[in-house]
Amino acid sequence: MLPRRRTNWWRLGWLLGFLMVGAWLVSLAAVWFWSQRDDARPAAAIVVLGAAQYGGRPSPVLRARLDHAIDLFRRRFAERIIFTGGVGDRDTTSEAAVAQRYAIEHGIPARDILIETIGRSTDESMQQVAMLMDALPSRDVILVSDPFHMLRLSILARRYGLTPITSPTRTSPIGLSRRESWKYIVNESIKAPVAFFLQRGE
Repeated sequence: MLPRRRTNWWRLGWLLGFLMVGAWLVSLAAVWFWSQRDDARPAAAIVVLGAAQYGGRPSPVLRARLDHAIDLFRRRFAERIIFTGGVGDRDTTSEAAVAQRYAIEHGIPARDILIETIGRSTDESMQQVAMLMDALPSRDVILVSDPFHMLRLSILARRYGLTPITSPTRTSPIGLSRRESWKYIVNESIKAPVAFFLQRGE
């Protein structure tokens, strides 16, 4: 028989492992649940999270986000669009600037567009958006990105004093591929709790 102390350590190890797996499954379910929600309603601004651009043209992922945001704007959910995204490695222009040009080409008035070109991560972009929102009448924002991104985006938006309203695009290449979609959902199931606990610790 195993010594009593050793048996207790084994039990504690199994219990901790069980709790960790259980917590991860809860996080995974939460990311999936938020990916299915579209709560679009009138807000002060539509915020579009950046994605890759190629030679000054939006990637298919970024274009899907832009098309969804433009549709929301035309349906008068908000009077402003904020595009986010800095300059990536080896790029000469920012994701936000590419998004701005695309939107103007599709009939969005330049006066109704704000951009932040500093953020190189979701956290940095949301922090910059919060500063831009100081000039607007409320802190309500419609967050536009891929579905897997919605939970962590909402957490980060609240960290910086924004009131998030999620409205994911349904036409992104990521979302149209079940394998790719679940890969990103699993990834976010780890990132979202980290963002949540960092917020709680501040």
